[in-house]
Amino acid sequence: MSRAAARVESVDAAIETIGLGRFQWRLLGVNGLVWAGDAMEVIGIGFIIPSIVATFGVSGAQAGLVGSLFFAGMLAGAWGFGALADRVGRRTVFLITIALNAVFALCSAVAPSFGLLLLCRFLNGLAVGGTLPVDYAIMAEYLPKRERGRFLVYLESFWALGTVVIALVAWAVVPQLPETGWRWILAINALPGILGFWVRLSVPESPRFLLLKGDAVGARRVLERVAEVNGVRLELSALRSAPPAPRRNTTAALFQHGLAPRTLLLGVIWLGLSFGYYGVFTWLRPIFVEQGVAALETYWFLILLALAQLPGYALAAYLLERLGRRATLALFLFASAAASMTFAFSATPAVVIGASLLLSFSLLGAWGALYAATPEVYPTEVRATGMGVMGAVARAGGIVAAQLGGVLLGLSFTSALGLYALSLGAAAVAALLMREDLRGRALSDRVQDAASGLG
Repeated sequence: MSRAAARVESVDAAIETIGLGRFQWRLLGVNGLVWAGDAMEVIGIGFIIPSIVATFGVSGAQAGLVGSLFFAGMLAGAWGFGALADRVGRRTVFLITIALNAVFALCSAVAPSFGLLLLCRFLNGLAVGGTLPVDYAIMAEYLPKRERGRFLVYLESFWALGTVVIALVAWAVVPQLPETGWRWILAINALPGILGFWVRLSVPESPRFLLLKGDAVGARRVLERVAEVNGVRLELSALRSAPPAPRRNTTAALFQHGLAPRTLLLGVIWLGLSFGYYGVFTWLRPIFVEQGVAALETYWFLILLALAQLPGYALAAYLLERLGRRATLALFLFASAAASMTFAFSATPAVVIGASLLLSFSLLGAWGALYAATPEVYPTEVRATGMGVMGAVARAGGIVAAQLGGVLLGLSFTSALGLYALSLGAAAVAALLMREDLRGRALSDRVQDAASGLG
């Protein structure tokens, strides 16, 4: 039964009046399905390398290119598709990236040669990287301001679900099919993309984007549809749209009109967090070996680490709306740095395992807070581009951490973990340097309106 009609005159007022309801929960499920699939793609890399070596007779270093090229594709895809989403629309890129994800994941699974496998993994990485900016941009633009932070953390929490699923799949497949198991894993990884494309067809374009492009009629139609799904009757006055936004280089715009300080500080946070996260978790097993915890079973311990992430996400979702974005992010980052240092100086296996669980808890809480805060920082005109650039920065941090980690751990175990802790601490300081956050505030739309926001 519909609630009483409410008369509104702007997109902001309409989103607040429509509130949180069936539409937003459905959108969370749609985006969350793909986000879990992305986690399966990323985490699954570690499980398929030995099987690829057995199939094609390549060296371990050569097989490692499967992961390196996938991350390189993610870097390029996040940046490129983010900018495209600000130009042609969220929904278009929303569908393109997930379709390409499904296609190239399946192509990877049936690749007849190692060279074609590498090509397919790079193209698959492009698509996976491209889902990041548009998923968070469109999700943020449909959420009322009081619910925005926690719902964006809920979306990030699907990463833990994907981690559990891929660990169980690998446990069931790899030991039984040591030579062809990688094909089955990659084929299963394509399933969220196939299903995701079908369910995404029902998601309309963001009304904020439509109004920004001068399509007030289209924006009104979408708002009325969302209100109907949520059981709210709206009396929409004629939405006024400013002149269509000028065509601009959206990447360059991230450093103009007051956005430069935000972009630089966010860049430090994304780089520091990704370097620390991938530096530790890429080399987690060698770290355990060094600390005398070599007997851990990979699949089940990965599930345990994923389960430790869930309370981290829950606490982040709660604190974002109580302490604010800046304080919550800094708190989790400092906790992550402390846990990394515990790794460096502990010689007791039980303490090492406990520190790894604390690190998983705090790192993913930090990721949840960062994924919630970043789309709020940028106006609609460049929101997907901003998310895409930060996603590219994160992939760059991960690539460097994966390559540098082996060298650092070979030279000095304590120094390596100390460097990861330092990067997380630097990210925490950068979070504190952001003058304010957007908790409980409406999203901005135009680049020229950004000067009065975060500093």
